[in-house]
Amino acid sequence: MESLAGAEFAPQTTYLNTASSGLIPARSVAAMKAALDDAAAGGRVTDAAFASVEETRAAYARLVGVPARRVATGASVAVYAGLIATSLPPGAEVLTAEGDFSSLVNPFAVRRDLVLRSAPLEELADAVRPDTALVAVSAVQSADGRIADLDAIRDAARAHGARTLVDLSQAAGWLPVSAGADDFTVAIGFKWLMGPHGTAFLTVPDDLGGLTPVFAGWVAGEEPWDSCYGPVADLAHSARRYDEAPALFAYVAAHHSLALLHELGTGAVHAHNSALADRFRAGATGLGHTCLPAPGSAIVSVPGLDEAAPRLAKADVQVSARAGNLRAAFHLYNTPADVDRLLELLPGA
Repeated sequence: MESLAGAEFAPQTTYLNTASSGLIPARSVAAMKAALDDAAAGGRVTDAAFASVEETRAAYARLVGVPARRVATGASVAVYAGLIATSLPPGAEVLTAEGDFSSLVNPFAVRRDLVLRSAPLEELADAVRPDTALVAVSAVQSADGRIADLDAIRDAARAHGARTLVDLSQAAGWLPVSAGADDFTVAIGFKWLMGPHGTAFLTVPDDLGGLTPVFAGWVAGEEPWDSCYGPVADLAHSARRYDEAPALFAYVAAHHSLALLHELGTGAVHAHNSALADRFRAGATGLGHTCLPAPGSAIVSVPGLDEAAPRLAKADVQVSARAGNLRAAFHLYNTPADVDRLLELLPGA
């Protein structure tokens, strides 16, 4: 793990902020730079770049355990949550976790004809009721790293005839996930997947989920290059009908980032990240702090220490302040020395 990561990353700070934005591997940066240089010189990069979109789609599909035909590529979780929101009938109830990330929640909130209800994450399964049409929840909470009990939430949703939408943005890349277990999943690619901004993914059921592709452009055609003018006569017969026009150079890089994750294996990344998070949790607890959540998450939050983040940044330790917490996130390029550096600078309780 450390030898391969060391060949791909050379951070100039103690970088513990993947929950905000992941570091991009050297191979991905090189591929993106080469494509940009080719474009600047007037080269024909479009065909290769679109091929990278398909390679990225396939690599992400393998990572989350679904066929590539069930994956749409885009740039924003909010756009895909909005797509799902438009599919719901007036009066439909959407259940979310209290304090979940706004990109997942707000697209439902702005539809004033929906019923939006929330419950504490730990009580979400029990909060599903017969009127619930959709349960939308992040697999891992952004603010504090709590991991949702997705099995219980899915079982409750199915028992009441509700669908599930799971945001994998803080999970895919370090936590083993199975997107096929849910009706819909979404994820952005610039955190734990270590891609540039401009990549995001939607997974849908085999029947495509009954979504109306309201933002479909020419790339959503079964034959995109034959779909450039006028209404698209034949939408893609796969989840590609929900593709956004891709940020091509971002996908050139993302393909290589996902390849690195496949080389390492999610299981190995999970073990590595969790061990570092547990090391930090134990050290912070020893200093008298309370840490969230319980062991198991690669994200550790310390309530009441959010104001320490700017001071840590001045010492070249990158963490984040979220919802009153100091949040540290540990990924494959981090080492025990990074954890110890943070602990050295952490105030005692």
